[in-house]
Amino acid sequence: MLVILSGVAGAGKDTVKQEIIKRMENVITLPSYTSREIRNTDVEGKTYHFVTKEQFEEMIKNDEFYEYDVHHNNYYGTSRKLLNEKIKSGKIIIKDIDVNGTEHLQDLLKTNTKVVTIFLRVPKDELERRLKERTDSPAEIRLRLSRFEYEESKINLYDYVLKNDDLEKTVKIVMTIIENEKKILESKKEN
Repeated sequence: MLVILSGVAGAGKDTVKQEIIKRMENVITLPSYTSREIRNTDVEGKTYHFVTKEQFEEMIKNDEFYEYDVHHNNYYGTSRKLLNEKIKSGKIIIKDIDVNGTEHLQDLLKTNTKVVTIFLRVPKDELERRLKERTDSPAEIRLRLSRFEYEESKINLYDYVLKNDDLEKTVKIVMTIIENEKKILESKKEN
């Protein structure tokens, strides 16, 4: 089962994902590949797999991604090989992906993988505050806020839409969603 968390930059996707992984057995993440600069809070292979723009473009030529997109002037993509390996392991994969990647993965995987999609919403003023706290540059903050309406317009693609204004409440709701979707999947396998 693949659980996708989406939402605008700064909506708390990574924080929620990390809490879910800490609290639930059999739940893992699959870091995306990116060409963006590594931040001081990033860990190679844990937050992302960092490659140069040229390396990323070579991976595109070699058809190594299920989906990829240019986001805030950087590439982001989901590795075919790594995702297939994780799915075969029987683990529940929780991954944060933008709205375009979500739509793509739903289409590509719907016949052989249970995909559960969750969109995390946050008010625009709260989002701006979070981005400033995260020390994004003013230009980066403007760029990320410019996608707010576009990403919000895609919420109809999602199975669940949650307001992320209380981390503990959001984490508990996402855990409940995962447990319920897992039970539904298991009952379908039995029948």
